[in-house]
Amino acid sequence: MGESGSRLTTGQVFRTWWPLAASWVLMALEGPLQTIFVARLADPKIHLAAFGSVVLPIAMLIEAPIVMLLSASTTLCVDRDAYRKIRRFMHGLSAALTALHAIIALTPLYTLLVVSVLHAPPEIVEPGRIGLILTIPWTWSIAYRRFNQGVLIRFGRSLTVGVGTFIRLCANGIVLTLGFTLLKVPGTTLAALAITAGVVSEAAYVGLCVRPVVRDRLPQVSEAQPLSYHAFLRFYVPLSLTSLVLMGIRPVLSAAVGRMPNALDSLAVLPVINGLVFLFRSVGAAYNEVVIAHLDRPGSSIALARFARWLAVATTLGLVTITVTPLSGVWFGSISGLDGSLMDLARSSLWLTLLLPGLAAAQSFLQGIILHSRRTRSITEAVFVYLVASVVVLWVGVAWGGTSGAFVALASLAVGEIFRTAWFVWRSREPRRVLRERDRGEQSATAEA
Repeated sequence: MGESGSRLTTGQVFRTWWPLAASWVLMALEGPLQTIFVARLADPKIHLAAFGSVVLPIAMLIEAPIVMLLSASTTLCVDRDAYRKIRRFMHGLSAALTALHAIIALTPLYTLLVVSVLHAPPEIVEPGRIGLILTIPWTWSIAYRRFNQGVLIRFGRSLTVGVGTFIRLCANGIVLTLGFTLLKVPGTTLAALAITAGVVSEAAYVGLCVRPVVRDRLPQVSEAQPLSYHAFLRFYVPLSLTSLVLMGIRPVLSAAVGRMPNALDSLAVLPVINGLVFLFRSVGAAYNEVVIAHLDRPGSSIALARFARWLAVATTLGLVTITVTPLSGVWFGSISGLDGSLMDLARSSLWLTLLLPGLAAAQSFLQGIILHSRRTRSITEAVFVYLVASVVVLWVGVAWGGTSGAFVALASLAVGEIFRTAWFVWRSREPRRVLRERDRGEQSATAEA
């Protein structure tokens, strides 16, 4: 951030991006790591479905309002007053969401939600309840971590973010190994314990690392207009609605798949497929904060657009390579531990996800531009477009009932992401034009000089 007066180069973009990408990839490895262990314990189909299609969708829906704290703190924490105000907001919202998580997990609301709404197969209901109870610390830990990560990124400490994610993955792996080798606990219980240990460990590390940054780098006051709660909420509420809708599609997917043919098998393989695809999407998703951090730099729109195109092509080719070669069998069979029928379903379903990595890179670039322009309403609109498109596909699949739920679920995600990206392209037209004119003008001035 201190180089705001110099022209942005592709090399500088790469140096900011790769620690964040490494952090996202390490985080993306969490899902496959859990699959490797759960698939090798008793009743793998039941516990893969319970954890991936009950525990995670509900936990992620509850945490949705705090997910965008990373983008908010990266953009708005320009001085200590703003930092303190956003921190108070983070703790208050986290307390409320944690209470909601506990109420759902510990009361009859759980049965109402999972049985009546999600239409979950009976055998995954109780394992899912235990997993949801064990993940009660999840939301507050993630809120604290993401809020402070934004400050670290803003002040050039993105490598610290990657180290924190590595610590999270290590904690996850230690719990999985101990539970698998010594305790032999059920798969859903083990996976829930592992992800909880991971996020708590990462939050503790990030909290320690941000202290010297706040003390030494964050100014008491800045040239920016003081941040009011009204201004913050006007910026943040559309973002939180965005994450709420994005996370909300996961329970909707589970509910729809539960009403389609081959429900248990589909619920079991979907988290495994999503885990693999997220490895490639995460590389592009990490780019959003890079765009936010650099758009004030001269020449930034040109360098950032070029890098986004490279990311889209590289990540798409990576997933295509796995899909069209025997590597998909190696991943789903030898590594993930799926049996023959589940592996076949996963391999055939993977074809429907090939566009998702490239779309993630494009969305990060376009969303970063929209955030820079402070037009966060456009992001909310795009997500509602995504929701409508996805739900329409799911509704058709349920009404038709002629194919496995896994196919319909992944098709709905792909269609939704295509519409979401198209909306970003349309709504970012004016900010992109302004940035291009700025950077072309600076290029001309430099050439004349």
